[in-house]
Formats: sequence, structure tokens, C-alpha cells
Amino acid sequence: MAAKWIEALTGSLEQKKQYRQYKARIEALPEPYREAAKAFDRYFMYYGGITDGDTLVTMLGDFADLFERAAVDGTPVTDLIGDDPVEFAETFTQSYGGTRWIDKERARLSKAIGDIEKKEQP
Repeated sequence: MAAKWIEALTGSLEQKKQYRQYKARIEALPEPYREAAKAFDRYFMYYGGITDGDTLVTMLGDFADLFERAAVDGTPVTDLIGDDPVEFAETFTQSYGGTRWIDKERARLSKAIGDIEKKEQP
């Protein structure tokens, strides 16, 4: 019972556990994979803005899988991500659906302008 109350306030405890596991997986990567993964992780948090916890932990888990596999195979980071790291990061995050922070702001902006339009109608 207490767990449901806590989750209502803080979000899913399972998702928090999965996120901590993801962070540990990234920390366990050998260099230069760890450094690159941390850079992408930071970018994902700013660019991705995914608000759905299930989608986010799935995306991050897949990202960790990708970098772990590359490290095992010895695939150079530049071969993995291509010539444009920004394009790689944005394409990667866009392949995961889910609600993003910008979606909320788009709806808020549309509503505000819609309300103004209603007031301006004769």
C-alpha cells in the first residue's frame, strides 16, 4: 500500500530501478564508449524530453545494448554513430514514440491562442 502511495508522488519505482541499471551499464563501458555514451546521455535528456517513463527506459536500455555490443565487437564509436553525432542522437530518440515535453508546450500554446481567438470573435 505504501509503495503505491510513494509511486503516486514520485513515479514508478521499477522505472527508477531500470534507470539506475542503465547508468551502471554506461559506467561499466570501456573507453571511449563510456565517454561517448555519457555525451549522448546528456544530449538525450535535453533533446529527447520524453515524458513517458516506459518509453524512456526502453530507449535507454536499447542505447546501452547498442554501445555494449559495439564495445564487445570492437566497432569504433565513429563507425557506430556515423559522421554527424547530432543526427544520430536525434534519429535515435525520434524512433521512440511517446509524449515529449515539447508536445505539452505545443498544446499549451495552441490553447492560449485559441482562447484569444474566441475572445476576439464578435
